[in-house]
Amino acid sequence: MKEEFLLVDGYNLINAWDELKDLASLSLESARVRLLDILCNYQGFKGIEVIVVFDGHLVKGNQGTETKYNNIYVVYTKEAFSADNYIERSLNYLPKDYRVRVATSDGLEQIITMGKGAVRVSARELYEEINTAEKTIRKDYIENRPPKNNMLADYVDEKTRRWIEEMRLNKR
Repeated sequence: MKEEFLLVDGYNLINAWDELKDLASLSLESARVRLLDILCNYQGFKGIEVIVVFDGHLVKGNQGTETKYNNIYVVYTKEAFSADNYIERSLNYLPKDYRVRVATSDGLEQIITMGKGAVRVSARELYEEINTAEKTIRKDYIENRPPKNNMLADYVDEKTRRWIEEMRLNKR
């Protein structure tokens, strides 16, 4: 099975998700960081490559940047080069070797995405996927775990736990 890439139109999602839109009205930087944090958690759960693309094309003299934010990649496009342009160029080569999904609610971009061999994901669909993943994480990894004392023996299987206990009591 091919490795999966998720390309995300960052500002499109910020404007499509109520939580982020409200935050952006107070601070666009805070909304960007919140989106990146959400996508970092999602990446950790899904184990896929995530690239978030933000438009920088209206910033005079902008050279653009590509950086890593925790476990995801963040791109700010250069002057005269939109997030849509970046995503479209990426679709010229990524689908040959990877399963590519593009998260945007831009209708034209969704059509181009499908035409280039990638899977389109609307902002609403990605929001629902992320909420489902967060509920699974909470249920499977947080709420249903027995309380632990953060000791080594709390994190190993029963056979290893017995061995540790025998070593502790000098029975080995």
